[in-house]
Amino acid sequence: MDFLVSLQDLFSALLHVGAELVQLILPLTPLLVWIAFWLLGVNWVKLREVLLKGGAIGVLLIMLMAIITWGVIVPPESGRHAILGLSVSNFVGKTVFVTALAVIALLCGSVQLAGLCGPLCNFEEEVPEAVDHAHGHGH
Repeated sequence: MDFLVSLQDLFSALLHVGAELVQLILPLTPLLVWIAFWLLGVNWVKLREVLLKGGAIGVLLIMLMAIITWGVIVPPESGRHAILGLSVSNFVGKTVFVTALAVIALLCGSVQLAGLCGPLCNFEEEVPEAVDHAHGHGH
């Protein structure tokens, strides 16, 4: 009988630990999805080439628009953000958040380019199909 009580206590404790883990991870789900996308869903070999050819300017402009739009639509309730113990204004806070997301994406790219993802990031190159331009030469 003691065995069954101990087994029941074990399952109860495991359920409690599982519930605590879910409560801990649930608020971080969007960030984990962001990391998974940039780490596993993007071919950084191709994206790096695009960024080096001037695509970084486009990324910076998109970041600027995100900061402005987010700052206008959703200002903080108190008018200021508390970041690492500092009280910063609305647009400075949004700049910190957007820059942090961009840095996380770039770090994911450096991890993938270093080969630390192994077989998880195997992007097969698409072979361009031969295009037959039939202009009626075979008539």
